[in-house]
Amino acid sequence: MSNRAVDLGRFRDLQRLAYEAAEHVAARLEPGVTERMAARELRGWLERHGVDDWFHVPFAWFGERTAFRNFRVSLQFLPTNRRLAEGMPYVLDCAPVMDGYVADIGYSGVLGSNPGWARLDHDLSGFRGKILDLVRQRRTFREIYREVDAEIAAQGNRNRHRVYPGRVIGHQVARIRLGGPRFVVFGSFGFRTLRTIGRELVKERLEGRSPLWAGGKASAHPPTPGLWAVEPHLGTDDDRIGAKFEEILVVTDDDASWLDDDLPHVRRWSLS
Repeated sequence: MSNRAVDLGRFRDLQRLAYEAAEHVAARLEPGVTERMAARELRGWLERHGVDDWFHVPFAWFGERTAFRNFRVSLQFLPTNRRLAEGMPYVLDCAPVMDGYVADIGYSGVLGSNPGWARLDHDLSGFRGKILDLVRQRRTFREIYREVDAEIAAQGNRNRHRVYPGRVIGHQVARIRLGGPRFVVFGSFGFRTLRTIGRELVKERLEGRSPLWAGGKASAHPPTPGLWAVEPHLGTDDDRIGAKFEEILVVTDDDASWLDDDLPHVRRWSLS
């Protein structure tokens, strides 16, 4: 087995572990649980199962916070004491590191039923295939971002990934360099993660590319070979409900594929 196949297997195993953690926490959500409680349980479960560092620590967003309603500063992404209620949407998001391998996942759901969330989730489902097709066509990252944005608007929804730092729909993923201290910076990101991102920013900019996938000039280049955490995030037009998925896309010089097709949202959409 090639080193590349082994590496992809390690990334896939960690991504599956992250989704298993999200499913574990989601199954135990009930009215009264706070975002902080959910994020803390997600972190504890993963650390008990071998996670040794963080690309970013777990987040949990409930209700209108799933659509980043009125988010203005980065601190608003951190989990709060917002309590979950029946019929309320939620998003669990985590990016664990194990032995230098990275996963970054987003898991959306609703406590009970909510027709608005079900419609939004249906609208979200088409973007997994659309993004893959456009990458395979070797369209530039900027063009893909703008096509996704246009389709979201045509659906009557709002692009909420534009609220993320850098307005990104995705970012490059690579093994985190081992060694050095392990601690969390700015309440969110692992120190070794920021060190690795800094190196990648310099390297990619020297080659006329960006490790951040957004809609601006820096992303006006064909898809860069490597691993990309892709996270389209939709909100309703009133910013009351949000839904997203996030998973790793494998890009080669002439093709692309999702790292894993056996994921919770893929299974859910296959039944609808």
